[in-house]
Amino acid sequence: MTNADRPETLARYTVGSLHRALRLVDIIASGPVDGLTVSELARQLGASKSTTFALARTLLEFNYLRILEPGTRYQLGLALVRLGDISASGLPLAAICQPVLHDINAKTGLTIRAAINENGRPLFIERVDAPGAIRFHAPLGVPELPHVSSAGKAILASMTDREVASIIAVTGMPRRTANTITTLQGLFDDLAEVRRRGYAVDDEEDFDGVFCVGAAFFDHSGSCAGTISATGIKRDLPEQAVRDLGALVRESANGITRMLGGTPRELVTTAVTT
Repeated sequence: MTNADRPETLARYTVGSLHRALRLVDIIASGPVDGLTVSELARQLGASKSTTFALARTLLEFNYLRILEPGTRYQLGLALVRLGDISASGLPLAAICQPVLHDINAKTGLTIRAAINENGRPLFIERVDAPGAIRFHAPLGVPELPHVSSAGKAILASMTDREVASIIAVTGMPRRTANTITTLQGLFDDLAEVRRRGYAVDDEEDFDGVFCVGAAFFDHSGSCAGTISATGIKRDLPEQAVRDLGALVRESANGITRMLGGTPRELVTTAVTT
């Protein structure tokens, strides 16, 4: 150990406020999924509420934290999602996905998003909005329900029915629209179709008047790393138009898989019942 590496030397160069800020991030990272309040953070940090609040607001400003309402609870922000989500090439997934998203956006005129697989739920990390005035309420860095979105169903389709059931036991299957799938068997049937055609469809299942098509991409281990999806206003689209969009999204997702050095693992096509 050199003199520069000795604990007493390292302590001399430690910046107190930065040290507390990083501890704050660690506390939130190991905390509950619905975040922590300032009071809870201050207690675990061993600091006053005013100091804790100032640290949290600074981290919030740079997107290292985000706020969950109601109740003003702090969670990890998108900046940490981007930093932590590094591909085998050394590039963040968001950077790898962005050119692909722009390409699909230019070809379709739809809003295109990329998500990572967050324990079976889609957590969106990048988006390219459709041209024009229409903007969808689709924030980044927020895990979404897996049973109502094409991105979520594309992720679930990479899993066994037993794994899907375990995830749904946690998230539930709340009804969002008249088209929402609200039974496990109904979800299993839909996922079987996703596996067969290679892409998922959200047909006004999350929001009335909005449709979405999504496909999964895979990392070097064959695991589902995330998805890309195309979102637009629901129209009387002919079946062929939906198939064409699904094929485009699926092939684009396969391109990301290749960039990650991955090969899609064989998807499960039968239920696991034991």
